[in-house]
Parts: sequence; structure tokens; C-alpha cells
Amino acid sequence: DHFEGEAAPPLWNPTAAGAWSLLFTPIFGAFLHMQNWKALGQPEKAAASKKWIFGSIAFIAAIMALSLLMPPSKAMERLSNLGGIILLIVWYYAIGKSQQTYVAKRFGKTYPRRGWATPLLTALGIAIAYFVFLFLLGILLVATGVISDTL
Repeated sequence: DHFEGEAAPPLWNPTAAGAWSLLFTPIFGAFLHMQNWKALGQPEKAAASKKWIFGSIAFIAAIMALSLLMPPSKAMERLSNLGGIILLIVWYYAIGKSQQTYVAKRFGKTYPRRGWATPLLTALGIAIAYFVFLFLLGILLVATGVISDTL
């Protein structure tokens, strides 16, 4: 059902972007989908993806703050894990899957693909920086007595 002869812009595979979001959070998928929507001339859908980026960042920051400020517990660990999974599922069905359907219907499997090296290396660098930040913040909070170092 795709439009024959229509020139497609280079896109990141929206299905792969969703799959990589399992590792790099919906922030990753929403960012690549936002870039794809821009390339497809869909500014409203790009804006919706941008809202998911900021909403996901806020959600992860809230979980991070709770993890640092509350005593370690199985309940907090479950909340963190379950919250991340729920965020991913909600993003995928609320907005992520729509790009897969749109691209498949409009271009089939014949569209120019953008490379994965830059987004994956960038996401890996951000993930490393995030964990270093959490580690240093934890050290700072223990050193200043905000949280106890007894586990």
C-alpha cells in the first residue's frame, strides 16, 4: 500500500528505535522518532515526540531522586524497574508504534536508512555520564550527611 515512486527521506528505522529504547529508555526512541517526523514533514508529530522526551526525562529524574533520598528497599527497586517498563510500554503504544505504521504504509521497507553509529554511541556516552553523575551525587550526599552510608 505504499506510494509508488515517492521519494523517502533518510530515516532511522522506527522499529529499531523502539527496540533500542529497551536499553536506552524511551528518551532515545522519542528523540529519533522526533527527527524522523521532522524529516517526514510532520511538525505536530515531531512536537508530540519532543513532549515525550521531556516527560521521560522528568519521570526518570523523579525516580532517581526517590532512589537517592529514600532508604534502599525492595519496594523502591521494584518501583524503579516497573516504572521504567511502564514508561516504555506507554510511550510505544501512545506514540511510538504510530511511526512504524506510518513509515511501513507510506514507504514499505524501501526507504533510505540513517546510520546507527552516532545515535548509539551518543546514547552510550549519555548513559555512562548518567551513572557517573549518580555515583558522584551519591558520594556527595553521603559526605554531607544527607543520606547514610550504612546499607
